[in-house]
Amino acid sequence: MPVLSRSALESSPLADLHAVAGELGLDGFRRLRKAELVDRILERQGGGEEESGGAEATSGGEARGGEAREGGGRRRRGGRGRGKRQTDENGATDEDGATAEAVEAADAAEAAESDDETPSRPRRGRRGGRSADKAAADKSERPSAGRPEKAAPDRPAPDKPDKAADETVEGVVELLSNGSAFVRLSPPDPSEDDVYVSAAQVRRCELVSGDRVTGPMRPARRSERYPSLVRVETINGRDADEVAEGTRFDDLPAAFPTQRLTFGEDPTLKAIEWLTPIGRGSRVTIAGPPASGKTEALLRLAGALAGQEGLELSVVLCGARPEELGLWRAEGLPEPTAASTLTASADAQAGALERAVETAKRIAARGGHAVVLVDGLGTVAPAAARKALGAARAIVDGGSLTVIATAPEPVGGETTVVAMDRALASTGRFPALDLAASGTLRPALLVGEAGAEAIAQARRSALDEGGA
Repeated sequence: MPVLSRSALESSPLADLHAVAGELGLDGFRRLRKAELVDRILERQGGGEEESGGAEATSGGEARGGEAREGGGRRRRGGRGRGKRQTDENGATDEDGATAEAVEAADAAEAAESDDETPSRPRRGRRGGRSADKAAADKSERPSAGRPEKAAPDRPAPDKPDKAADETVEGVVELLSNGSAFVRLSPPDPSEDDVYVSAAQVRRCELVSGDRVTGPMRPARRSERYPSLVRVETINGRDADEVAEGTRFDDLPAAFPTQRLTFGEDPTLKAIEWLTPIGRGSRVTIAGPPASGKTEALLRLAGALAGQEGLELSVVLCGARPEELGLWRAEGLPEPTAASTLTASADAQAGALERAVETAKRIAARGGHAVVLVDGLGTVAPAAARKALGAARAIVDGGSLTVIATAPEPVGGETTVVAMDRALASTGRFPALDLAASGTLRPALLVGEAGAEAIAQARRSALDEGGA
C-alpha cells in the first residue's frame, strides 16, 4: 500500500480514512476524531510524508469508503429501529427497556460514525469520479455557503461521557407528573445542576418524592437539557436492589388504625375528629348530596394536615368544578398532585388517581405515613374508586396510607364514614354532620373506651331528635 502524506489524509473524507485505517489494522479507529485518526495512520506508516502515490491511494480509499459508508448507513438505520423511542422530560429519546449504559454506548458509537463534515459529498465523488482533493478545493472556495470546519485538535475526546459517569451525585428525588423525576442537589429549590431520572428508573427502583439517592451521572447530550442519572445505587442509605426487592405493598399485614389524626380547633374539623375519628391508615368517605359541604370539609382537612410533620400529603381533584381549582391553590393549601375538571374523561381521572395512590403506597411500604385527599371520587368508575379507597391501610409495625375522599354516597369498605347534612349546610349551621349516618369502626382504638361511649351517646341523641 503506498505511503500517504498528511495533506492527502487531511483532505480526505472521514469514511475514506476509516477504510485506510481498516487496511492498516488500527484498533478502535471509529471512535477517533479526524485529526487523531490522521496521526494514528501516519504513525502506523512510520511517519511517511511522501507525496507520491497519495492521490492514488486516496481514490482507492474513497471507493472502499463508499462501500463502508453504505454498510454503515444500513447499520445505523437498523440500530435506530430496534425499539420504540419516546421523548422524555429531559429532551432525549431513549429506547423502551434499554439500560442507560447501552443507550449511552450506542449514541457514542453513532456520534463517532456520523462525524463526517459533508456526508453527501463522498457519494457525488464516487459517481462522478471527482477526487477527494478536488472536493476539498471546492469546499475551500465556498466558505460562506458551507459549514465551518471543526477544530478537531481542540475538541474533547469522545470518551468524555465515560469519564464523567464516574462522578457520583447525591440528592433528593422530586417526582414529576409524567412519571420521571429529578435529583435535587440543593433541595427543595431546583438548580441547573440537578440530575434527570428517567421514568423507567423511577418504576424499577420504586422511587418516591423525598427519597435520598446516590448514583453515577453522565453529562447532558446535545439533545438534552440536564445531566442524567446512569443508575440508582442507594436509596435512603440502603442498596437500591434491596429496597426494590422488598415485600409488595398488598402483601404487607394490615391492622385497624390506632393513631388518631388531629385537626385543630375548627368547629367542623373538631366534630369530625371526636365524633367520626380518623386514624393513620383509615379509609374515609365524606358522603352527601350536592351542596352539602363535602368539598368545604375536605378543604379544611387539607389545611389542617398540610403543616403536620411526618405526613406526606397529596391532593387529587377528580371532576372538579372549574371554580374550585382556584380554591385549592389558595395560600396555605397543598398544590393538587393532579387536577381534572368535570369535562375530563373517566379514564383520565382514574389514571391520575391511580398514579397518586401508587406513589403513596411506596411511601407507606417504606415505613412512611401518606395521606391522599380525593375530591370527587364519585366521578371515577366504581372499580377504580374501590381500588383507590381499598389501598388505604395501617401496616403492622410499619407505615400507613390514609385515603379521605368525597363522594355522593359511601363506596364500600370504609373504616370511617362522615355523612354531611344538606339541610344544615344550606342554612349555614355548622358542623353540618349527619351523626345518625356517620360512624367509625372500632372507635375505641382511636379515642379510648370513654370516647367511644361518648360517640355512641351523641348518635343516640341525634337519632332521638330525628325521631321526634
